[in-house]
Amino acid sequence: MNRSKSSWDKKGPQSPVTRMTRRSSSQTRPTDPAETQDAGPGPCAKQQSNREVSRCGRSSPSTSAARASSLGGLASVARLVKLGRCKNVVVVAGAGISTASGIPDFRTPGTGLYANLEKYNIPYPEAIFNIDYFSNDPQPFFSLAKALYPGSHRPNYIHYFVRMLHNKGLLLRMYTQNIDGLEKLCGIPDDKLVEAHGSFATAACHLCYTPYPADEAKHAIMNDNVPICTFCAATVKPDVVFFGEDLPQKYFLHTKDFPKADLLMIMGTSLQIEPFASLVNTVRSTVPRLLLNRHAVGPFEKVPLRRGDHMELGDLEDTVRRFTTMLGWNEEIEQLMRTQETPIIPTFIGSLSGSGQTSSQSRGAPEPPCAMETSKSRQAINSGGEEETDSETDSKSSASSCQSN
Repeated sequence: MNRSKSSWDKKGPQSPVTRMTRRSSSQTRPTDPAETQDAGPGPCAKQQSNREVSRCGRSSPSTSAARASSLGGLASVARLVKLGRCKNVVVVAGAGISTASGIPDFRTPGTGLYANLEKYNIPYPEAIFNIDYFSNDPQPFFSLAKALYPGSHRPNYIHYFVRMLHNKGLLLRMYTQNIDGLEKLCGIPDDKLVEAHGSFATAACHLCYTPYPADEAKHAIMNDNVPICTFCAATVKPDVVFFGEDLPQKYFLHTKDFPKADLLMIMGTSLQIEPFASLVNTVRSTVPRLLLNRHAVGPFEKVPLRRGDHMELGDLEDTVRRFTTMLGWNEEIEQLMRTQETPIIPTFIGSLSGSGQTSSQSRGAPEPPCAMETSKSRQAINSGGEEETDSETDSKSSASSCQSN
């Protein structure tokens, strides 16, 4: 790969004020007193292999028992919200909230990102996000980054549920592990969002942290060039937090947010990456915690569940829809999605091309209800059989989201 320099002026390195690095839960970490008090000696002491078996869908006795003890949990939490008992909701989310948008998660056997990295010739899956490995060979990550860069996917119902929490004045903060940018795209304000593992929105030198224009970094990567720092000549990368790198300063808002929370919602995460995974143990012991996930994870693997803990296991989007129906929010969310996702309908009608597929068809992602309605109306109007091309759909979606946000 060629090396590409920035057009920015040289700037000196910027040192972080407080340091905490990203690591997997298998690495040794100090015991958190709050974790010991609230969660007890459960999942933290289990072997990694046992946790993987549970997540793969094999029903272990502990998971079955925990599932039984959480019956009615969704309705119980919905009742608390409707009674006005939950006014400072903290949401903790992982890759599972974006799978309905057509983005694979990391750890699902067979379909997850880590299960499909053979072509990058790396020693182990997590190496592609390891800062030392990147420093030695950035090519595998840059090759993967082409597919990971935001722009090809849209927020789904789960993202808009969190947006509705904000609209209702209930969202204290959302802490996400995701780097797809869909939380911002659906309209969650920046001050309500903590992207704990960074994003593609900015870029910097991986060695001296000198900022670098994000659009120039993307252009270089997309054209198989290596962006290089104008200060120290090291490799530049998007500000995605790798294993071994410091977390963003905004992450440390958790020291104020979690003690203040009166409801903690955990969605679509395996709770395997530290220190993010331990955040769920830092709320007060009297605060209800609701896990919406495909499998029991973290402290929710413990039997019996802690008093005030609830979980609903299964398809995440279906579960969130049932929850919003209990709250009476479903119609509002559907309307919000129609407002956010389909202001481009007149443009669709006015500039139809002669061939190609719609964006959602080509990606294989399920269409949200509002998109289905749009497709039907488009087909009715366009009786001549013309459809819009994928590139037109994506470009107009991006333009629309910029205007609506």
